[in-house]
Amino acid sequence: MTNQPYDGYDGYDPYGQQQPPQGWPGQEHQQGYQQGHQGYDDPYAAQQYTQQWQGQTWETQTQAPVSAQVTAAEETAYLPPQGYEPPAPTPTPTPASAAEYGPATVAGNARVTDAQRARAEGRSPIIEPGMQPAALTALLGLLLAGAAAVGTYALLVPLVVLQAVTAAGWFRLNGMWPARQGIALGFAGALAADAALLASGRSPSAILGTLGVWVLLALVLQLRSHADPDERMYGLMATVAASALAIVAGGYLAAEADAVTVGAIAVAVAVLARALPLPTPVSVVVALLAGAGGGVAAGSMTGLGTSGAVLGAGAAACALIGHRVASYDYPSRFVHFTAGVALPLSAAAPVVYVLGRALV
Repeated sequence: MTNQPYDGYDGYDPYGQQQPPQGWPGQEHQQGYQQGHQGYDDPYAAQQYTQQWQGQTWETQTQAPVSAQVTAAEETAYLPPQGYEPPAPTPTPTPASAAEYGPATVAGNARVTDAQRARAEGRSPIIEPGMQPAALTALLGLLLAGAAAVGTYALLVPLVVLQAVTAAGWFRLNGMWPARQGIALGFAGALAADAALLASGRSPSAILGTLGVWVLLALVLQLRSHADPDERMYGLMATVAASALAIVAGGYLAAEADAVTVGAIAVAVAVLARALPLPTPVSVVVALLAGAGGGVAAGSMTGLGTSGAVLGAGAAACALIGHRVASYDYPSRFVHFTAGVALPLSAAAPVVYVLGRALV
């Protein structure tokens, strides 16, 4: 019986399994190393001893070397474009610089607004309605004068057109387009005033009553709005003003027919004179004189005589105020063809009624 050294393992497994004897600690590694070197003659022989993983791993054979990655990163690094020169700074415009800016236009400018450019050049930022809106105002005034000579219901047709354009033009003048509810409310107030005038025998109290009701209605509608308080206040003021102007224009329906004829002709002549290319002070004086002359000419045809000059001058003065309001701060062409057309006639309606009652 050969005596062998005891290595501490006797093959006994406390769990009932027989374990194979283990060698010395480096024996298994040395055997695997020898087996791996036996197949170096065959390039594929070592693969049968390579452990195969079934899970997802990185494929290290397809990765580029570190030096190649660094080279690629250097090639794709940001390089400033060759020959790039920063743009020259834009010179700051100076007042009255004709080379930088042309004459003021209604169309606007991409860099600065026309009003800003006019102020920088020391000019007034106001553009007045031209000859075309003035011609439309004169045409509408002549229609009012002719319809008044025909009868009350004939006068109602151009009057309704005037009231609709007044309501729409006022909202657009205040930069509130589209404001369909406010325009519809103002126009509805004008129609209600016209109906009340016809039902009451053209009593002026119908205008005042309708105006009070519509102010209250506009206030209630704005209180129900969910807009900001500032926007609600702004909308309330615009709605009340548009309704008031459209309703007050119904004063032509309450005035005497001869007074409507004289006043409408005076407004037509005054607005045409105001549109002439003259300095503003001279143009205002010429427009007032033209309105008085138109009143005298129309008064001679209606029986007012020379007293038509007073009515014509008063109507012309109110028309110039409406003309000036429609010219405020570079408005658009749509403002000129709505507010610029209607406001001179609408603003003259109260004077036509009052002076007509006093002179006829």
